[in-house]
Amino acid sequence: MSRDHVQSAQRAAGGGKPPAAGVPGVPAHGLTPPEEDAEAPFLELLARGAPVDAYERPVLLARAEGRPGERIAALERAKLLALRVRAELEGRRRREAELSALFETAHDLAGLRDLDAVLQAIVQRARSLLGTDVAYLSLNDPVRGDTYMRVTEGSVAARFQQLRLGMGEGLGGLVAQTARPYVTDDYFKDDRFQHTDAIDAGVRDEGLVAILGVPLMLGHHVIGVLFAADRRARVFEREQIALLGSFAALAAAAIDTANLLTETRSALARLERANEIIQDRSGVIERASEVHDRLAELVLRGGGVHDVAAAVSEVLDGTVEFTEPDGAPASALDESRAEGHAVRHQDDWIAAVAAGGELLGALVLRGHPGLDPVDQRTLERAAMVTSLLLLARRSAAEAEQRVRGELLDDLLDARDRDPRLLRERAARLHADLDATHVLLAARLDGPAADADQEAAARRRLWSAASHLAATRKGLAAARDGGTVLLLPLASHDTATELARRTARHLGRAVHEAVTVGASPPVRDLAARPDGVAAAYTEARRCLDALRLLGRTGDGAAADDFGFLGLLLAGDRDVTGFVDRTIGPVVAYDARRGTELLRTLDAYFACGMSPARTKDELHVHVNTVAQRLERVARLLGDDWQTPSRALEIQLALRLHRLSAPERR
Repeated sequence: MSRDHVQSAQRAAGGGKPPAAGVPGVPAHGLTPPEEDAEAPFLELLARGAPVDAYERPVLLARAEGRPGERIAALERAKLLALRVRAELEGRRRREAELSALFETAHDLAGLRDLDAVLQAIVQRARSLLGTDVAYLSLNDPVRGDTYMRVTEGSVAARFQQLRLGMGEGLGGLVAQTARPYVTDDYFKDDRFQHTDAIDAGVRDEGLVAILGVPLMLGHHVIGVLFAADRRARVFEREQIALLGSFAALAAAAIDTANLLTETRSALARLERANEIIQDRSGVIERASEVHDRLAELVLRGGGVHDVAAAVSEVLDGTVEFTEPDGAPASALDESRAEGHAVRHQDDWIAAVAAGGELLGALVLRGHPGLDPVDQRTLERAAMVTSLLLLARRSAAEAEQRVRGELLDDLLDARDRDPRLLRERAARLHADLDATHVLLAARLDGPAADADQEAAARRRLWSAASHLAATRKGLAAARDGGTVLLLPLASHDTATELARRTARHLGRAVHEAVTVGASPPVRDLAARPDGVAAAYTEARRCLDALRLLGRTGDGAAADDFGFLGLLLAGDRDVTGFVDRTIGPVVAYDARRGTELLRTLDAYFACGMSPARTKDELHVHVNTVAQRLERVARLLGDDWQTPSRALEIQLALRLHRLSAPERR
């Protein structure tokens, strides 16, 4: 930057003139000798668009190096000048962005085809430029004498999106009534406008605090209100109010243009209908127009696949059904997919529902062999709309599934995450990380013909697991060739029961055997994310054990395997196993000074023979019998069954090995 530029920047920042030439000690260019190179580091920061805090570094460095006070003062002045220049540049960039957005909106208005699309673009750009959480637009209803929501952006509350405000009610009603902008930095503490229960409930549902509203004007008449709002206290600057007013002017122009276009279209439609009277196929054309409008209306209001089928059934005066790919004749479905047209199959018509080379299903018109070309195209158009609806629904579901999977991946991998942020992310997904959870590892066990079929089966498993997690307020992610779920555990439930239910549910969903291993219950996931990784390791070991034991399609937890759980558990809880297996006998001996443990050792060592046991212990056989009866009362009558006897012998050996440490 030249000296002239620096002097210009100084004049812009300080509002004064550079020192005049000829003043003693001041050079003609306006900078004292220490200032001549003081601006250099700040010019470099300006050139590379550095953040504000970077401008403190040259001053701090000079102080650290012990530079003279004159040099530091020069740097301070250069810093202030540079920050003012930076602020001016930022302001110009912001104004350029605002002007660009206004230009783009005006361009959209010039090519207006869809009023809703233009209004949606206006509120989107207003929300983006003002940096607010929500932007929305309401229109006045002259018949009912109130104003209603037309377009929202960033809104999440259904009640808020359906609000109607009477004139003078709420901030929006006041703007609509007075034709003046209003702003509040805290809605519920502002008594300048009339609060009503319905409006306050909607605003509270949305969580809004600071709201700015400007009128939409056509001439001297208010036709609606454009809003920008935040979910926190905020002061809207004068420039932001003016910017939102500019967007409101464009929105009003868009509505006016759309009304004129509507009137023009109505006139043209009347002419077309008059012309259709003299056309041979007026009835067919009217049906095509009807189905087009109905399908468009269904899409706009968020209708589903079966709504489309019902609408086409009514228009074609027949029964139209949507079926999965395996629910329609394969030959007719393949022909329709290849040709892109509906084809006849006996007395039915088949229209393939496909997108991007993927077959999603079919629309089938039942018992209607006589179908003219226009009705055939109607069925084909309905199939196209159906494919779009299916793709949109899939995209929305996959987006939520990805978010849930990312959070679970972070819990498994990034153990140093901020617990507060983890809780906030979970809350947005309606999950509670402070509740007790069980981590489940699930895997398909059916044979796959090839890699493509295996990948498709894994995607189905992940999709089914994600849906289950969403309905149970849990999380799911694809991992290690299978799927991992984190589900809350009810107070009356166990990890084993949850694993078995999950295996059955996923198996029915994917039509294949799904094996599920469960961890023990885990708590405080946000505060102790390392517990999630440990629980996943436990669940994987349990899953592997189930598969090794041939229990595919089943679910279990590590505790279900008895002593085998010791071999699977990461911590090898010997004490817990011994206590669960022979704890009552150990406690009885400790209290009474008896020798039940020694008797059990001898009994098993002698092949479970009382006669040989009495010789080993040098006691009477009746003494052995009495002691074994006491063991049966303590451990249960089934203690000598093979499986229980094996666990008891293992527990006795572990107890002997750990006894020296206990002493």
